[in-house]
Amino acid sequence: MKDIYISDLASYEEGKFFDSYFLLLSRQQRTTKTNKPYLSLVLADKTGQLEGRVWDPSDPRISKDAEQGEIVKVRASVSLFDGKLQVKVDQLRKATPSEADKTDMMPATTYDVAELWAKLTGFVDSFTNPHLKLLLTTVLGDERIAGKFREAPAAKQLHHAWLGGLLEHVVSLLTLADQVVPSYPILDRDLLMTGVILHDIGKIQELGWESGFEYTTEGVLLGHIQMGYELAAKTIDTLPGFPPRLRTLVLHMILSHHGKLEFGSPKLPMIPEALVLNFLDDLDAKMMAAQQAFEKAAREGKAADEFTDKVWALDNRQLLNTKGWLDQK
Repeated sequence: MKDIYISDLASYEEGKFFDSYFLLLSRQQRTTKTNKPYLSLVLADKTGQLEGRVWDPSDPRISKDAEQGEIVKVRASVSLFDGKLQVKVDQLRKATPSEADKTDMMPATTYDVAELWAKLTGFVDSFTNPHLKLLLTTVLGDERIAGKFREAPAAKQLHHAWLGGLLEHVVSLLTLADQVVPSYPILDRDLLMTGVILHDIGKIQELGWESGFEYTTEGVLLGHIQMGYELAAKTIDTLPGFPPRLRTLVLHMILSHHGKLEFGSPKLPMIPEALVLNFLDDLDAKMMAAQQAFEKAAREGKAADEFTDKVWALDNRQLLNTKGWLDQK
């Protein structure tokens, strides 16, 4: 079973060999500047991702049938390239089913999923609008939906890209929304909360997480906004007496939550609740990107007062950990 994780490797001496199991996220044939072929790998486990290099792809100890999305056993050594941790892989083969546990391979929320789910349903219980409460209890009462909601990542690579990430993200947004509403009397609390819970519901169909995080065929062709819209619309249409205007507002929240047309929203936010949903969604995603950048820097052995690498999700800017910098005397 797995006893060495990616998070452990930052403390390893350069050149030190180790054996462990990883999820093979990517395997690409490339060439060096001198036109020599090599393999570029991305390895993962529940503690993170790491780049690997196979400098001699013809070596018989490098299995040719190990494919993306499979668990592999590697023998490798730690190396540094441009100050970044990576591994030099000397041996690689597919793991047998009894050798490794899939739950060790994919990152997962550090929160208790049952507690997160209880917080989510607690917010729904607090609704005063009977139509919105019935809509959400119907959606969340479908175990096929609820089971995926509890497991799904919120993204493939960006914010909350881990098992349980979608639920963690939604509960975070609900908590933020509940704090914002009292400051703005124009907001309808139940409508905003409904938008928070349903805005990314399509991701349970857009993403797959059986072996790594990938887009489903339907996810590539349709996207989570369209999928979420259809799920919500079909559910509403099964509920007798659901107000047509309220239906329009709920669906608008889903369609507009990315905020801008160039970010994939079919519509711009045009009601106060949709505006707040977009702002809070963006805030939570950006703060999580910052947190992950600081955690990555720490794993790579950077001092707390050093700038991070450029963060793609934040327009390729570097970040400074405020607390770490202030703590340095």
